[in-house]
Amino acid sequence: MSKSDLIGFLTILRKEYIRIVRIWSQTLLPPVMNVALYLLIFGSFIGKRIGMMGNDSYASFIVPGLLMMAVITNSYGNVSTSFFSAKFQKNIEEILVSPIPEWLIVLGFAFGGIIRGTLVALCVFLVILIAPGIELKLVNPVFASVLLLLTASFFSFAGLMNAMFAKKFDDISFIPTFVLTPLTYLGGIFYPLSSLPEFWQKVSAVNPVLHIVNALRYAFLGHSDLSWWPAVVFLIVGNAVLYVSCLQYLKKGMGIRN
Repeated sequence: MSKSDLIGFLTILRKEYIRIVRIWSQTLLPPVMNVALYLLIFGSFIGKRIGMMGNDSYASFIVPGLLMMAVITNSYGNVSTSFFSAKFQKNIEEILVSPIPEWLIVLGFAFGGIIRGTLVALCVFLVILIAPGIELKLVNPVFASVLLLLTASFFSFAGLMNAMFAKKFDDISFIPTFVLTPLTYLGGIFYPLSSLPEFWQKVSAVNPVLHIVNALRYAFLGHSDLSWWPAVVFLIVGNAVLYVSCLQYLKKGMGIRN
């Protein structure tokens, strides 16, 4: 990587970071408030009626899922909105005609989503730490951090691909509303997989978010309904596939030149 390429990459990264912190009331505050409300309603009020989930309180059980949900939605939303806004305002053309290679442009926007996902995860984690009545467990913090970064990266690339093919702002909100939201809410955030009938357990096993949430739950609690390694394999392979796809689409100008 030449010095000019590095400057170009850091410029995109700086733009994304400034955008996130400048409108923090829209990028960082809403997920924190959502998690706080979930913990208050489900963790405190309803959790007392549900009781223990094995050796863990219900609040401790839902914490990994809430954290993962915040990272997924915000990393995806950041890149899809940022890149489509650049397309809509014709700013992307200035980036494409610059000497910055396409692979750095892809990584620049993707890292913007990773930064927002990381900042949201830190803010949410602070809320969890100070929330009353929650016995926070974090058995493997290194694995949890790696998993969150892989997840933020995967959904950042997915958001970039969505933005490439989107023709109007409604196309940006379609996948988060009709795909990501059902997958996350049916991803075992609020219930264990063992609570479902056997048929629906097999159906739910197709949901990748279920495996990702359970992998993070394993990192927090030391146990989960599913093994952690399928989620890691899926995220690593998925990141590679999405990165290559985004790079090829950007080189061809698909969804941009037309």
